[in-house]
Amino acid sequence: MTEARESAGPYARRAPGTPCWVTLMVHGLADTREFYEELFGWEFGPDPRQLGPYVRALLDGHEVAGIGQLPPELRLPVAWTPYLTSDDVDRAADQVRLCGGTVAVGPLDAAEDGRMAIASDPSGAVFGIWQGAAHPGTTITGVPGAPVWNELHTYETVGVAKFYETVFGYAEEPEVSADFDYVNLYVEGRPVAGLRGMGHTLPRDRGSHWLTHFEVADADDTLRRVVQLGGQVVRASQETAHGRVATVADREGALFSVVQGPR
Repeated sequence: MTEARESAGPYARRAPGTPCWVTLMVHGLADTREFYEELFGWEFGPDPRQLGPYVRALLDGHEVAGIGQLPPELRLPVAWTPYLTSDDVDRAADQVRLCGGTVAVGPLDAAEDGRMAIASDPSGAVFGIWQGAAHPGTTITGVPGAPVWNELHTYETVGVAKFYETVFGYAEEPEVSADFDYVNLYVEGRPVAGLRGMGHTLPRDRGSHWLTHFEVADADDTLRRVVQLGGQVVRASQETAHGRVATVADREGALFSVVQGPR
């Protein structure tokens, strides 16, 4: 596995477009906390109560993700949402609208932590925009239980790649194949996220969506524990160029992938 490393200090700058945080809004906060605590060994920090009941997941004292409680009257889809770094959330939100996307929440201040917005791209996939101040986002990578990659699953990549390139300044590099539609998004010369065109295999009940990948020590053992904890295996583990990868769902149906890095 990769060596554990801190990804940012308290005020470390991340380049615009870099995924910096992931959140999950659920109907049963206590039950969801228990699931991820057992699966990834997460501990949970104090509830800052900025946007309702909300907790931050910790690994060895480092923040890795956030989980919040949906208001009872809202029956929204339960899904992991990645946040992308911006130096100016208000300007990024304007760009989202100009490029055919939608801004659903914000921009607004999250107390002293930073400024945020929640938006969707022209294909309907939801993502967050984060301008960090006191809270930089995920502060550790390279350990089991930490987010390691974010991938957009959509019908085709051409149009949506232009959207993200315009809003966040990504460079893009397609993976050329006659039957494989995939684009890597680059920030400062390194890949930070991927776009996967799935055509008619894109699940109709979910539509375009971002999928967060979490690092694990043993993918197959993680799948067994997911089932034991009341989750589901959506796609069995398979070997890829990036390691052993599987897709699962938690007790409320939130999709995520687990990745056992190449040895």
